[in-house]
Amino acid sequence: MENVNQEFTPMPRIGDKAPEFKAVTTQGEINFPSDYQGSWVILFSHPADFTPVCTSEFMTFANMEKKFNEANCKLVGLSVDGLYSHIAWLRTIKEKIEYKGMKNIEVTFPLIEDITMNVAKKYGMMMPGESSTKAVRAVFFIDPKGIIRAIIYYPLSLGRNFDELYRALIAMQAADAFNIATPADWRPGDDAIVPTAGSCGTAKERMENQKDIKCHDWFFCTKPLSKEAVEKAIFKK
Repeated sequence: MENVNQEFTPMPRIGDKAPEFKAVTTQGEINFPSDYQGSWVILFSHPADFTPVCTSEFMTFANMEKKFNEANCKLVGLSVDGLYSHIAWLRTIKEKIEYKGMKNIEVTFPLIEDITMNVAKKYGMMMPGESSTKAVRAVFFIDPKGIIRAIIYYPLSLGRNFDELYRALIAMQAADAFNIATPADWRPGDDAIVPTAGSCGTAKERMENQKDIKCHDWFFCTKPLSKEAVEKAIFKK
C-alpha cells in the first residue's frame, strides 16, 4: 500500500521563480539565486562523484566554462555527495584524467554539497523510479531575473549534449533580445520566426510593409537575423 505520508515536493516549472537555497560548495557558500542576479545560470545535477559519465560531463562543462561565461551565463553543479568527496574528485580529474584531448582540467565553478538532498528535492532532481539515492541529470536554465526558462532531464546512463545546452542558452537570449522565436535546429545566423499574425490581412500587410519578412503562410513567417546582430546583443566584450 502506498505511503500517503511520504514527503512530496512539487517540481518547479518553466516560468516559476527558481527555488531559493543556501549551500556549501567547492567555491564557498552561495545564496541561490540571488548571488547570480543579472546573469543567466545553468544549475545542473549529476548522480555521483567518481563515476565515468559524470566525469566526462564535468570535464566538458569546465572546458566550455569560458564560452558560457562570455554569454553571460554562470555554471553551478550539484550532487548528493559531500564536500570532501567533491574536492577529491575534482582534484583527480585535474591530475589524472585525460579524455577526448582534454587534460589538466580544473573545475572552477561551484559544486554544491547536498548530502541532505534538500536542494535536489526542491528542484525535483530525485526520481525514485530511476534512483532513490542519486540525483538524475537535471539541467535548469535560470534567467537574470531568477526565473526558470527551460528544464531538461536525462537518465543516469545518458550523458548530456553540451552543444544543445549552449545552443538553447543562445536561442533563449536571442528570443528575448529581438522578440522572436527560433525554429528547429536554429543557430545564430539562421532566419528567426516573427510573432504570429492575428489574421491573413495582418500577414499580408506585414509582407507589404516589411520586405525582409517571408511568410510561408499566415501563421508562419520568418525574417533574417544576422549572426553579428546576435553576437552584439549577447556576448560580453
